[in-house]
Amino acid sequence: MENGKPSFREAVSSAISYWERRRLYYNGVLAVIVLFYFFYFLRTAPSAKTELSVDKLSGLFVLAVLANVAYCAAYVPDLFAQLSSYRDPWCRYRWVLFLVGMFLAAIITRFVAIGFFSPCCG
Repeated sequence: MENGKPSFREAVSSAISYWERRRLYYNGVLAVIVLFYFFYFLRTAPSAKTELSVDKLSGLFVLAVLANVAYCAAYVPDLFAQLSSYRDPWCRYRWVLFLVGMFLAAIITRFVAIGFFSPCCG
C-alpha cells in the first residue's frame, strides 16, 4: 500500500474476498424466491406441473447464470471506490450496495418467477 492507497492487486483481492463470500447469500435468497413461487403455483394451480418442461428448466438455468453475471457488476464501483481516497469509508459501508443489489435482484426474481410458473402467463 503506497501513500495509504492500495495497489490494484490489493483492491482486487479485497473485492473478491468481500463479494464472493456474499454470493452464496445472494443465490440463496433468489433460490428461495423461485422455489416459493414454484411450490405456490404447484399447490394453487395443479396444471402448472404439466407445463414444466426441459425448455423451462433450461430457461431457469440461463436466468440463474445471468443473475450471477449481474452480481459481478458490484465489482466496478467497489474497485473504483477502493482506488480512490474514499477507500476507508467505502469499505465500512459497501454492505449498502450489497443490500440494494440484493433487493433489486429479489424484486426482479419475484416478477420473473410469477411469470414463469403462473399457468396463465408462463
